[in-house]
Amino acid sequence: MNTESLKLFSYWRSSAAYRVRIGLNLKGLAYEQSPVHLLRDGGEQHGQAFAATNPQKLIPVLQHGERMLRQSMAILEYLDEVWAEPALMPATARGRARVRALGLLVACDIHPLNNLRVLRYLEHEWNVPQPERDVWVKHWIAEGFSAMEALLAGDPATGAFCEGDSPTLADCCLVPQVYNARRFGLDLSPFPEIRRIEAACQALPAFQQAHPENQPDAPRQGG
Repeated sequence: MNTESLKLFSYWRSSAAYRVRIGLNLKGLAYEQSPVHLLRDGGEQHGQAFAATNPQKLIPVLQHGERMLRQSMAILEYLDEVWAEPALMPATARGRARVRALGLLVACDIHPLNNLRVLRYLEHEWNVPQPERDVWVKHWIAEGFSAMEALLAGDPATGAFCEGDSPTLADCCLVPQVYNARRFGLDLSPFPEIRRIEAACQALPAFQQAHPENQPDAPRQGG
């Protein structure tokens, strides 16, 4: 089963897809990317073809052979169960619970409030102007990062990375959210531990290769 091909339905700037790209790269897995443009023609994810792939009309989707895997957190844990090394989850129940909690802080509490469909709803249904939408995004990222900073700085389990000295699922979630924070101009100076861990992650090829600007569907200057 492990030798079956992998195809990731992705978008260069999707933070959820970014998480999965990091996980795939950390595992050293080869995969094909199938870009789904979230903006063109109202969003290709809303077309019938992709809706058949994912009725939620969201990315990422990872195809492994004939299986279609949805939801970035479930995909990351699937990768860890099928390809055990290097592990994205710690060996102990305590460590796994902490990593899940840190990852879900991003994936469930920060990201859903500032993802594309929420911002589009604010714009098109409530006529919220761009400056106010930017304030909304920065507020909720800062709220989440304040909690995450305290959890990271106050726990001896924090090492070079969110948990210990190897990247885990929590780092796969943190780095894309820092990318989003910078996109929207959030001041990251109140979060030194987050910045330190993000820098440690970005020094690794797996994170560098997963960066949005390094994706095949990223806009090219002069293109």
